[in-house]
Amino acid sequence: MQLIFDPSVSPIYRGILAFFFVVNIALAFVIVFLDRDRRDATATWAWLFLLFVVPILGFIIYIFFGRGVRKKREQGFHNNQIDDIKKRMKTQLLDSTNKINNSDSPLIKKHADIVNTLLTKEPTFLSYNNNVDIYTDGHQLFDQMKEDLRNAKHYIHLEYYVLKLDGLGSEIVDILQQKAEEGLEVKILYDAVGSKSVHKSKFKKFQEAGGQVEAFFQAKIPLVNFRVNNRNHRKILVIDGMTGYVGGFNIGDEYLGLDENFGYWRDTHLRVKGDGVDALQLSFIHDWNSQSHREQLEYTDKYFPDNANQGGDVPLQIALSAPSDNWHQIEFGYMKMIMNAKKSIYMHSPYFIPDKGYVNALRIAAKAGVDVRLIIPNKPDHIFVYWATITSVAQLIRDGVKVYTYENGFIHSKMMIIDDEVASVGSSNMDVRSFELNFEINAFMYDEKIVKELKAAFMEDLKVSEELTEARYEQRSTWIKFKQSIAKLASPIL
Repeated sequence: MQLIFDPSVSPIYRGILAFFFVVNIALAFVIVFLDRDRRDATATWAWLFLLFVVPILGFIIYIFFGRGVRKKREQGFHNNQIDDIKKRMKTQLLDSTNKINNSDSPLIKKHADIVNTLLTKEPTFLSYNNNVDIYTDGHQLFDQMKEDLRNAKHYIHLEYYVLKLDGLGSEIVDILQQKAEEGLEVKILYDAVGSKSVHKSKFKKFQEAGGQVEAFFQAKIPLVNFRVNNRNHRKILVIDGMTGYVGGFNIGDEYLGLDENFGYWRDTHLRVKGDGVDALQLSFIHDWNSQSHREQLEYTDKYFPDNANQGGDVPLQIALSAPSDNWHQIEFGYMKMIMNAKKSIYMHSPYFIPDKGYVNALRIAAKAGVDVRLIIPNKPDHIFVYWATITSVAQLIRDGVKVYTYENGFIHSKMMIIDDEVASVGSSNMDVRSFELNFEINAFMYDEKIVKELKAAFMEDLKVSEELTEARYEQRSTWIKFKQSIAKLASPIL
């Protein structure tokens, strides 16, 4: 401020400083009073602190990372589809309520409040007739996925945060190209940030074969993406409307454990057959239509075939979250699970930086005698986020939550199970980014057999994990304490 009025400073330099000072004040005003997407006062203060401590750099960082997403930016449906969507939502919400009231499942009746908490979006309808297969190893998952892709008869819709055109990625794209050549409708949607090494030009042969590809929030200016902070973190695959995949695995060699920096890759993914596939299809159509300016997908029987005779019996809901949502569907689903737990809460999350309310809910559960356990990685793939995660779990450890670091490679699974009764698996980490900034998708399941299988995998993970005790935490060096302090300061906007 003093430099602006200092006569010894060059007029040009003073003019530049004055310009950025005015811009900073204006931007601070926007953040505090006009940003309708800013819901957290802590994040607002963090941005204000950054703007006034490092004005020019803070301004640039805000332009790329601080802006919210308006609802219209993610709405991709034609006007003539809006009424149909509303009608479908009302019908499905009503049907889901009837299914709860008339359910033969004791778990649905017991946890009806969780089901109702999630009934806020069309894809979150409750379905009972699902077959669900669980995959925790990348080789087994992608072997099955490639087989299903080769057996596709009508269409393939693939949406992934990370799609690498390495060994695994190229093999999958080759299969998709072959199916396009056979006359199938094949669409690929990848995230422009998560798949930053990929460009649509690299899919030339696939497109010449009739396949279609779009990037989510593609940068309008090369190398300058103003939507870098809002990423489509979802992992969705729908084949013929009959088979669907959702979970934590992305597509690339590292997810097969072939990256020496990470070693074995531990994740959780689901293969679904049943009406739950319709929910995955709804999500894909929404995301595709929001990004494609050439072809909009319609709601037709082609995309929603009769899945009633799949022979499954797993009650399931597909929950979604997006940066424009005021109702954080996945976060609140997690929170309701924590509140309902009476015996145990077992969790995986590679990034654990939730808000204070979420942390307090786990602390209360632990103090109330619930067996609360969390497994996190023992190594970072994003160093700043890793230190913020370690800082976040420190309070939990002090209040009785058992935290473990996975020592057998890298754990990327996003999972919660409570009381051997309810489970959630999907793309959403337990952090502010997933809850408020990213586009995420999770499956919530109410089935003892599924939970038993997930719990068994969790117990196997504990055998190759080391407990992060309070004594072990306090042994960290001064340098690590410094990094944690910086990470904690920035955690509301990570």
